[in-house]
Amino acid sequence: MKATDPVTAYRTFVSYIDRTREFYAAQGYEKPYLWAHHADVPFAQLRKPLAECRATLVTTASPWSDARPTDGVLRGSKQVWSGPTAEPPQRLFTDDLAWDKEATHTDDVESFLPIERLRAHVASGRLGGVAPRFHGVPTDYSQRRTIEVDAPEILRRCREDEVDVALLVPL
Repeated sequence: MKATDPVTAYRTFVSYIDRTREFYAAQGYEKPYLWAHHADVPFAQLRKPLAECRATLVTTASPWSDARPTDGVLRGSKQVWSGPTAEPPQRLFTDDLAWDKEATHTDDVESFLPIERLRAHVASGRLGGVAPRFHGVPTDYSQRRTIEVDAPEILRRCREDEVDVALLVPL
């Protein structure tokens, strides 16, 4: 659609893009948030059948913490982190992320960190294995930080775990 199309000029549904721009504007950022776009998408064809691949998950949720709010705000981790897939977390921190909190909830961790579903695919023979760790990456206003710091660290950890497939499950 063209930008002049009346459908894109005003959306009647909950728009993640609009909500995110409004969120960052409310945080004091002067420039509107620009969504990342890449002419050369960093995806690659699998080198072997999925049934022989080891998979991991990458989430934007943070580890759960009983920490108290700072300045009235409770924030998640802003660092790359990892957790064991052998013992998936019962809870993750998602309150600081921009998801529709009126339409859904994140009480069911499996709905956005589907480790058990991956295991079911291994049991059925559809997937070769589940990596020993899943990973968390912060949502960040800075695309530069995401590209130069967080993405290379996730890649390093995936290579360390001999991962063939990384499924990104953002909130």
